[in-house]
Amino acid sequence: MVNKKLLDDLNLIYLNTKKNIYKIYQNSSFYDKKISRIFNNSFEYKPSPHLFSSIVKYQKKKYRIEDFALKSIWQNDIKKKDYEKLNNFFWFFSLDLKSSKKTVQSLIVNWIKNNNRYNNKSWNFDLTSKRIISWLSNHQLTYEDSDKEYKIKFDQCIQKQANHLLSEMRNSNNFENKIIGCAAIILTGLAYQNNKNYLSNGLNILKKIIKSSIDNQGFPNSRNIKQLSFYLKYFIVIREWFKESQNTVPEYIDETIYYLGLSYAFIWQNINHDILFNGNYISNNNEFDQYLKRFGYTFKNENKEVSGYAVLRNKKIVLAMDVGDSPKGHLSKNYQSGALSFEIISNEKKLISNSGYFFNKFNKLNRLSKSTALQSTLIIEDHSSCNFKMADESNLVVDQGLKITKKNIVFEDNYWKISASHNGYLKKFGSIHEREIEFYPEQTKFIGFDKILRKDINRNNKFDIRFHLDPSTKVMKTQDNKSILIELEGEGWKFSCDKFDINIDNGLYFGDKNSYKENQNIFISGINDEAEKLIKWEIAKL
Repeated sequence: MVNKKLLDDLNLIYLNTKKNIYKIYQNSSFYDKKISRIFNNSFEYKPSPHLFSSIVKYQKKKYRIEDFALKSIWQNDIKKKDYEKLNNFFWFFSLDLKSSKKTVQSLIVNWIKNNNRYNNKSWNFDLTSKRIISWLSNHQLTYEDSDKEYKIKFDQCIQKQANHLLSEMRNSNNFENKIIGCAAIILTGLAYQNNKNYLSNGLNILKKIIKSSIDNQGFPNSRNIKQLSFYLKYFIVIREWFKESQNTVPEYIDETIYYLGLSYAFIWQNINHDILFNGNYISNNNEFDQYLKRFGYTFKNENKEVSGYAVLRNKKIVLAMDVGDSPKGHLSKNYQSGALSFEIISNEKKLISNSGYFFNKFNKLNRLSKSTALQSTLIIEDHSSCNFKMADESNLVVDQGLKITKKNIVFEDNYWKISASHNGYLKKFGSIHEREIEFYPEQTKFIGFDKILRKDINRNNKFDIRFHLDPSTKVMKTQDNKSILIELEGEGWKFSCDKFDINIDNGLYFGDKNSYKENQNIFISGINDEAEKLIKWEIAKL
């Protein structure tokens, strides 16, 4: 049998060789000729920039183009992040309309002069997509009152960049980038209406994205909450472009928005609080809610579970739990191994939380925030319930995933229950984790049952069950060592577990994007030395 490592090495050599050959092609005159096939169409539909306000955060203070040091703006020693912001031109959305059109247009002419041919830096897929959208949306500065020669250069450059996106779309594995690229192509098709090629191709790509990345409940297959909001924002913007340009909105766009909106209502609008599962961190969705209201979008969803998230609620309490399978490898770049983790919100304050997500893939804290130990669930031998592997230089994806079984949700006036089990520890430790959480509204009391079912009875395993807390929460252990008192902004709660050791540990909280705070967590620890180990715990309001 041929050595597997040798096959992997040969495959890697082949892929790298193929990639290098394609780079040579992209920098050749052949590729430049291919993407330079343009039509002498005029810029007809001019989109209102405010349609894009759900995606680009508008500055309260508007800047004049004259405020920028234009002579040094393209300096070579600029940082990568600043370079990307500069070259995607989203900063045009923050310009005052009193800015000099002549200065703005001369800046674009200068960019075209220095970047007319493809280069992998300034023609990066994401940058090119955003640049097209920005140039077209800010037409009052970028296009109006310009001469014929400028308009020809502008129109040709827009179409050339759109041709590049069409050529590169199949090579992008990032669904967010695909959506932005697709939006840019569709907008180009609406703006230059005599050329149906962009519009038809853009819509065909959009259909494929819907089919391959969104489940039948209107949730991304990645189960990523941030991606859900992202998709909804872009689909609505595309729909508004169609409406404003007086084109018929395709039915599947309306249908997709409807189902994405139902999921958005379930995961955010129903509770108006961020639940920190699977790559989520604290957002500012209130601004997006205002955008939806302004444009007449209303979504309602009274379901108790959507796409592996169970959410039970009344006016004072929210109980949320991750009862979904891990997503497939290529969809799991922001997945956190928190199967059966849960959160409790009391009077709009987070009582039990997960630790959040450190988004920066190049920081070691990203890997840490993916671990099961940072979620409010059970851990065996300090191992996560999913195994991860490097998919590329920055993305960790699920290598060995898990499945959820025995799921059950009960919601009655005086009794709630969420229960499920997963097989994430079966292969490594021969164990199944079952969790059941009950809530008694009249007593304001949660009772939890964590059960470890050992299929391999010859090995004893250490386990921990962690309950992470918001950084503002204060905790104190009682003298009998059997209870922990929790103070949450004026509310008092008691955590107890009679038959096992309970302690308080320090940890890290990643609720705010790419930053961390110290927090505390309550943990139960023990040794699983039985065929069925049952751990019962309670959280009751004082």
